[in-house]
Amino acid sequence: MQQELPGSNIPAFTVSEISGKLKRTLEDTFGHVRIRGELSGFKRAASGHLYFGLKDEKSLMDGVMWKGVAGRLTFRPEDGLEVIATGKVTAYGARSKYQIVVDRMEPAGAGALMALLEQRRKMLAAEGLFEPMRKRPIPFLPQTIGVVTSPTGAVIRDILHRLSDRFPRRVLLWPVIVQGDGAAEQVTAAIQGFNRMTGPNRPDLLIVARGGGSIEDLWAFNEESVVRAAAASDIPLISAVGHETDTTLIDYVSDLRAPTPTAAAEHAVPVRLELLAWSESQGARLMRGAGQAVQLRRQRLNDLSRALPRPEGLLDTPRQRLDRAGDALPRALMTGVQQRQIALSRAAAALRPATLRQMLENRSDRLRNLSSRLSPRPLAQEVARRNEQLLRLASRLEAAQALRLERAVQKMRTTGRQLEILSYKATLERGYAVVRDGDQIVTRRKEAAGAQNLSIEFADGPLQISAAVAGAPSADLSGPQPPKEAPE
Repeated sequence: MQQELPGSNIPAFTVSEISGKLKRTLEDTFGHVRIRGELSGFKRAASGHLYFGLKDEKSLMDGVMWKGVAGRLTFRPEDGLEVIATGKVTAYGARSKYQIVVDRMEPAGAGALMALLEQRRKMLAAEGLFEPMRKRPIPFLPQTIGVVTSPTGAVIRDILHRLSDRFPRRVLLWPVIVQGDGAAEQVTAAIQGFNRMTGPNRPDLLIVARGGGSIEDLWAFNEESVVRAAAASDIPLISAVGHETDTTLIDYVSDLRAPTPTAAAEHAVPVRLELLAWSESQGARLMRGAGQAVQLRRQRLNDLSRALPRPEGLLDTPRQRLDRAGDALPRALMTGVQQRQIALSRAAAALRPATLRQMLENRSDRLRNLSSRLSPRPLAQEVARRNEQLLRLASRLEAAQALRLERAVQKMRTTGRQLEILSYKATLERGYAVVRDGDQIVTRRKEAAGAQNLSIEFADGPLQISAAVAGAPSADLSGPQPPKEAPE
């Protein structure tokens, strides 16, 4: 209700009256209008209504599209898209803002920012900065993580909280502003500063993060300086700028793009409890595998051992051969000595001096016969010389034969003494005895217990033993017995 202030001609209104008058004035003045502009800050509310801004080079106007009208759209609105909106200009008194209620919208072409972004993206892609081969693997478990983000926003708290839940790591924060003037310069300096660090504090992984926003809010991460700094980083880098539907140029050059800052923390480190569980399961598998391997080898060893002969059975045949060789050794020694004596006798008989003299005489007679046919003097001299040589050779041969015969006799005597030492008679002289049951040699107590007539051969002769009724043996001397004293 219009009122006048006391003492003044100025009309007075309430706030609601002014808002209503302005709303009616706008609606009456403009009615339905068509506006061409670039969508900015587009958002779809949970109720289904669309809220956005329409801007040009100088101004920005808020807009709204109700759910019933939004359902009839034939395209998907997004930031940077230039559209032609038809609607009614009105005022929103609760916020003292004017806006356009859009009842029809159609695309009019990409906006200036989107065109610039696409041009920059193509230029950097032509340089090879977006090639997949340039991307490096993210460290499995970094010791230190460098974070480039605002120190006052919820992003750093989300990252720290997620890292603490999964696997606590050391975090170095490089505080920057993430939108507005100077944001691109600070982000570039932060990435380059982390890469210039040395020593144990140098991060193993970088996370560049920011919350969601319009294309204008995220424009700092589309700047060429930020993109080139991320591409030149020696430290693997994860970009987490905006929400899942937001895409900036830093996402193309980063080694890994995360849809949200929280997802970046999840990609940075594994879950500690899952690693512990995996390690325990691998240890259990290792123990089971080792146990099975040992069991298989034990079974294999048992199978092979059953196929092998008994150790004592391996010695049966060699033991029998040894016994036979021991029995045959004395006879073989005697036979060998006898054969060598015969050979030596034959050799000695062939080398007797008389035989040699006879041979020399025969040769001398032959030479004399031959010399009688030739001239007497030279031949007689040659025969005389040859006879002297033959006599000298005969003397040397007789001496050598005598020495050789003496050595052979000495060797035969030595062999005979060794044979006597090795003979079983000499063994009996050393205190041993041979037990026989008839013609069989007894070597076991059990065999002796079952024998009826035993004889024990000593060095001076055999001793006959007959078994008693009680099983105790009684001696029967084969030699003469001493006379017994007659009773008085």
